[in-house]
Amino acid sequence: MNFDEFKNLNPNKPGEWPWKVKFVAFALMFVAVLFVAALLDWQDQWQSLSDAKAKETALKDTFLLKKSQAVNLDLIKKQLLETQESFGALLKQLPNKSEMDALLTDINQAGLGRGLQFELFRPAPEAINGSFAEQPITIKVTGNYDDLGKFASDISMLPRIVTLNEISVKPANGTLTMEAIAKTFRYLDEEELAAQKKAAKAEGAKK
Repeated sequence: MNFDEFKNLNPNKPGEWPWKVKFVAFALMFVAVLFVAALLDWQDQWQSLSDAKAKETALKDTFLLKKSQAVNLDLIKKQLLETQESFGALLKQLPNKSEMDALLTDINQAGLGRGLQFELFRPAPEAINGSFAEQPITIKVTGNYDDLGKFASDISMLPRIVTLNEISVKPANGTLTMEAIAKTFRYLDEEELAAQKKAAKAEGAKK
């Protein structure tokens, strides 16, 4: 079959076409029908297939994320437990309200035990910070260098948390005078926490 066979065809009389031309024409028509069918009938199916593939990809991503979280779950639980234990240990180092007087006595005894002379030991009003109360104590003691250093070390070794802040050491009459603000902390009891929440709620209502 050559191109001349197509040039001499009469489109109004397809029955007179050579059988080879008819075969080619039929094949072209068949392909055209398939193409139109794909556009009209298969388009929704192709869209459904594309949606299914996208959903499959999303499900795979979700699965991998969940798997990663599951693998790290034990580690996260362990870290949370360690944090709770550390917090509990720190909490035990905070006195409650009834133990504050004993702690103040311990601070005083730490200085006297090193032969220091207290010129000032003045607890200031507590400052509430969340569920804790901060107790500042202004102190002024005199003694030699070694005893002052040992006193500071003894304070840090107390079973309760006590810090020395704003430390100032000056010579005075052949000895040294140390001025500082000792700070200790205690946790609020349930009654104090309830009162604090009540006060915060009343303040919020006023606004």
